[in-house]
Amino acid sequence: MDAYHALAASYDRLTNDVDYSAVVAFYRQILEREGLHPRTAVDLACGTGSVALLLAKQGLQVTAVDMSEEMLCQASSKAMEQNLPIRFVRQSLQQLRLPRGVDLAVCALDSLDYITDPLDCQEAIRRVYRCLNPGGCFIFDVNTPEKLRSMDGQIFIDEDDDVYCVWRGEFDEQANICTYGMDLFQRQGSCWHRSWEEHREYAYSREQLTEYLKQAGFTSIGVYADRAFCSPGEGEQRMYFKARKGRIK
Repeated sequence: MDAYHALAASYDRLTNDVDYSAVVAFYRQILEREGLHPRTAVDLACGTGSVALLLAKQGLQVTAVDMSEEMLCQASSKAMEQNLPIRFVRQSLQQLRLPRGVDLAVCALDSLDYITDPLDCQEAIRRVYRCLNPGGCFIFDVNTPEKLRSMDGQIFIDEDDDVYCVWRGEFDEQANICTYGMDLFQRQGSCWHRSWEEHREYAYSREQLTEYLKQAGFTSIGVYADRAFCSPGEGEQRMYFKARKGRIK
């Protein structure tokens, strides 16, 4: 089964420990350091829309993009419940095309790692560059290769009263990809429904992604530790990247 097909309905419950407010606050800190005050934004690989909703609440005009129809349905329902005028688009990042430019592009929670072909990743970054207005900013995070390699052979369990999830990690050194199979049990009335999904993430290095950003035309590239303005060190689990599109002279 495709990633996030069955998981979409339970995703928010299983990730209730993710501090989306802190993620968006770090975006704001980066923007303040850059002297930027964006009015429009695109949330790439938006999932159930948690980041997009927070950006919209801060007054930005937000477009949210994802490949999963099921995740977009969850995101759209949340936006309607909160009366937030977010535009949702179903697209892959390597086919990204927006009707008009935006001032800010964000991609949260290692979503770029899900592009497991480096050539597709390069194309996705080129597409992001094209959709930004001059002077615009691209902010994203990825899992570090160290973290993905450490998942090899590991078993993790997430659960609440209505969902039980077991996932097992395996890292392929030759392919440079971490695969984790996910057994998902979801309560439906008095019964439990079992489904299975496979998720795959490519272990992109700091050097690789920096080079892809440069090749796309980005400048002012910064690489940070997890929500901290310092360089990623040994044992770092997540890296943040910031890059700018130059202004027209």
